[in-house]
Amino acid sequence: MKNAIYIKSINNMKDLPEGELPEVVLCGRSNVGKSSFINTIFNRKNLAKTSSAPGKTKSMNFYLVEDKFYLVDLPGFGYAKVSKTEREAWQKLISTYMAKGHNIHSAYHFVDSRHPPTNLDLLLNQFLKENGIPFTIILSKVDKLKQSEFTKSKKELLKSFPELVDGENLIPFSAVKGTGKKEVISRLRSTFF
Repeated sequence: MKNAIYIKSINNMKDLPEGELPEVVLCGRSNVGKSSFINTIFNRKNLAKTSSAPGKTKSMNFYLVEDKFYLVDLPGFGYAKVSKTEREAWQKLISTYMAKGHNIHSAYHFVDSRHPPTNLDLLLNQFLKENGIPFTIILSKVDKLKQSEFTKSKKELLKSFPELVDGENLIPFSAVKGTGKKEVISRLRSTFF
């Protein structure tokens, strides 16, 4: 899967790409590693803009993969330094997009392995379930944990989301070490190719 291109950023439902290609949504808190995930999966340094400052993704970014499906990078939630109005506009756009379904095939819900799932993570998970969107949890930044911390982190996650099965709908991921990359690519290939 080498051929991924950035198509457009949208802030309005009327600007969604036309056509019927399936969409895989990347969602989660701000600064959880969605942009790094995109760059890692496609072996490209700057396909998605990364930043150490949270809240960099301010619109829905569409990436066309091998002319088969879109990866849709949503703005991270929970970032406090943007204005309330801007935050509400993002929230409305995201919830409208996800509730209307458009061509959503599935979602990758990113959770930072260094922290227990937050209330916002639980709400997002509930929202995905209520809207019938199949999801996989990407437990990101696992390279930053010692083995014992990783085991504890996974335990916390399974407590919050008991329906998770390691290797099926739970994938530990590290953009630094490439952990989980093979599993993600293999899953996308078997789904769309």
